[in-house]
Amino acid sequence: MVRAALGATLVAGLLFFADWAAAQDSSTLRVGMGSADVGNLDPHRSTATPDLVLFPWLFNGLVRFRPGSMDPETIEPDLAEGWDRSADGKTWTFTLRRGVACHHGYGELTSADIAYSLMRAADPARSSFASDYAVVQAVETPDPYAVRVVLRNPVPSLLGMMVNNRGGTIVCRRAAEELGEAFRRKPVGTGPFQFEQHASHQNVTLVANQAYFRGGPALSRIVYRFIPSDAARDLAYTAGEIDLTYGRSEQTWVDRMARLPDTVVDVHDPAELGLLILNVTRAPLDDIRVRQAIAAAVNRSELVRFRGAAIARAGQSVVPMGYLGMTADVPLIANDPTLARTLLREAGHPNGINTKSIVTNLSNGLTLMQAVQGQLARSGITLEMEVVEHAAYHARIRQNLSPVVYYSAARFPTSDIYLKQFFHSSAIVGRATAVTNFSHCDLADAEIDAAAIEPDEARQKALWAEAQRKLVAHVCAIPLIEVPRVWARRASLDYGFKLEGSLSNGPPLDERSRLR
Repeated sequence: MVRAALGATLVAGLLFFADWAAAQDSSTLRVGMGSADVGNLDPHRSTATPDLVLFPWLFNGLVRFRPGSMDPETIEPDLAEGWDRSADGKTWTFTLRRGVACHHGYGELTSADIAYSLMRAADPARSSFASDYAVVQAVETPDPYAVRVVLRNPVPSLLGMMVNNRGGTIVCRRAAEELGEAFRRKPVGTGPFQFEQHASHQNVTLVANQAYFRGGPALSRIVYRFIPSDAARDLAYTAGEIDLTYGRSEQTWVDRMARLPDTVVDVHDPAELGLLILNVTRAPLDDIRVRQAIAAAVNRSELVRFRGAAIARAGQSVVPMGYLGMTADVPLIANDPTLARTLLREAGHPNGINTKSIVTNLSNGLTLMQAVQGQLARSGITLEMEVVEHAAYHARIRQNLSPVVYYSAARFPTSDIYLKQFFHSSAIVGRATAVTNFSHCDLADAEIDAAAIEPDEARQKALWAEAQRKLVAHVCAIPLIEVPRVWARRASLDYGFKLEGSLSNGPPLDERSRLR
């Protein structure tokens, strides 16, 4: 017992010393994340936000978004210096940078590492994103600094699949093969920072990669601390123990943090678009007049005020704002309770209707749906809510048990993915190929499918716009609000760029980031 107590004391002392030492180093960035621990540091496996935030610090892609942006039209070279596309759009050839070093002495990155990474991303046994890369027929390596990607059919947005996010992340082949399962705890990439250690339920420490091909980082290390309690994380920030903290999408939190001295609050994309999705095959929702009545009963401006203008904006379409191909030129029905009651009478429901929704017990989703419930009641629409644990919510809505589904999500910023997952017939829940089509709408399949292979960008955008107009006119789903990501930081932390968007859900720290 004495030995155990002494051992625990020693460990606690070492952890305290490590935190103290980090605090004394003005080039060490201390980050607070709302998680109990890291999940999986294999970028082809993890989909969890606490892991995703780390990946752009550790890894590169063939291409990348301009740092601080997630606009698909600003994609720029990363590990690739340039690329060419064949006339039929089925073959892409990437020319690689020379002299890119893998972390921890694993050698120079070559085309063999790129081919290995992309085929690994396409392998269901090794990747959570395999379906995204099913279109890849082969990856060829004509020489150590050239990679040829051969597609089964043209994909105009192929560059979006090659950014340093999820399956597009490039790993070092020798490290992945030698480490095997240990790779998920000891990742090896080519990014501006490299893995140093993981203290379970404490932190992950990264150190500067001085051999980084864009130059050695100004930050010497990053200590990524796990502080699952919102209150404890806020206290750690106000006590000066962390410099950058994962925030809450709440107006009161933003206001409170913004009042702190030496503090900047960053609100950035990707925003999650909250949709009220209506099952068009279930009575009384199978009558378009009923669906139109629900749309007229919803007050988006009121929902924005309810969540807070600093962290919410009104939804404009069934695709989030800023996504490639999104259009606000859709026939959204304005809030009009009188119109809602008129439509219900015309549909044969002079005394209103009752419908049901299974709702998550997570506060953000629950409180928003309670606000929507109140809005609908003003127009004679009774929404019966069954509140369940979040995992049960996901399971039950996929069993067609909820005629009305509130679903909030962000995806890769093109209309293609959002439309395919939420509104294509192949994604209808209950089918073998199901994803998240809870509306059972299939009327825009032709436009969605045609846009996916359309080589002309203007025509592609026009097809996506037409798909959105059809879906909104049919009231398959009602856009409610969009809620971006929120972080707070010391004013002395300079990212090196303006943070407007980040697919990793966190600041993509790089060689320019510094503590002034």
